[in-house]
Amino acid sequence: MPRPIRIEYEDAYYHVMNRGRGHKIIFHTDVYYKSFLETLSEASERFGMIVHGYCLMRNHYHLLLQTPNANLGRIMRHINGIYTQRYNRIKHTDGPLFRGRYKAVLVEEDAYLLQLSRYIHRNPAETKQPMVKKLEQYPWSSYPAYINKAKAPTFLHRDILYGMLGQRQKYQGYQTYVEQGNNDEIQQFYNRTNIASVMGSQGFVDWLQKEIIPELDKGVLLNTVLSHSIAIKQMIQFVAEFYHLEPVKLTQVIKGPGKGLLARKVAMYLCQQLGGYSLNEIMISFGLTNIGSVSYITSQIRNEIDEDKQFDKQIQKIKSYIIKNAT
Repeated sequence: MPRPIRIEYEDAYYHVMNRGRGHKIIFHTDVYYKSFLETLSEASERFGMIVHGYCLMRNHYHLLLQTPNANLGRIMRHINGIYTQRYNRIKHTDGPLFRGRYKAVLVEEDAYLLQLSRYIHRNPAETKQPMVKKLEQYPWSSYPAYINKAKAPTFLHRDILYGMLGQRQKYQGYQTYVEQGNNDEIQQFYNRTNIASVMGSQGFVDWLQKEIIPELDKGVLLNTVLSHSIAIKQMIQFVAEFYHLEPVKLTQVIKGPGKGLLARKVAMYLCQQLGGYSLNEIMISFGLTNIGSVSYITSQIRNEIDEDKQFDKQIQKIKSYIIKNAT
């Protein structure tokens, strides 16, 4: 099944993430971290990218980027490709470094940018065993620069986030804001099994669909835009409508073959793949008692999509139907 195309437009904001293959370490020593930051600086200068924040962890990274030239794909090919070359040269290894394509969440500036910067900067403190006692002690994040505890890299732009705080004492103001911790909405968004491609209000999603997506590839891009707040009950309702069934048919546990069985499986798959819900959340909503059953069913649908083009097309139609009716 083809990968969804990125939504790119001038001055878009993104939270970009990627991690090493098999969770392998991608930053071993200071040399590796510095090499990545050098690559980031080069990309900023070459492609006109604006960096509003970053946090480099041992096996993954977080970037908060703005693209005045609508060129995120080109930027990330450079960053991931060049750093992989430099990593292999330093480590005396060969081959791919990252697990695959980077994840990019398109972010609504006014509503979520400030909260997202806090989420990124809090990463060293949010691990099972915090990496530092105080966030300003972590050197491979833009946070120390934001609170004036370290010199800011030339490519780092801080004024937009300071302006959003609206405080005279910008360094102390930002530190106080970050130390308050992440709010529940942001935490829930990133705790999903599949993180949504858009972080924004319903108005932002509507604007994307009406003003941005029509100028791009309509059919493919529909699958990338879905408000992360859509409820499982809504998802079940839309799948039931598509199959001309009562929603209760999709949540009933019926042993053996039945009329609503395929629709039930599809609903579970879409709750995971499109809605980003965890296996445990899906298990409860569909009346199951074993999380392995959900995993098995969603894998069945995924395999069927890969093997049957007609079924793949049907799933795409259901996705489009959900997105159209959920917004």
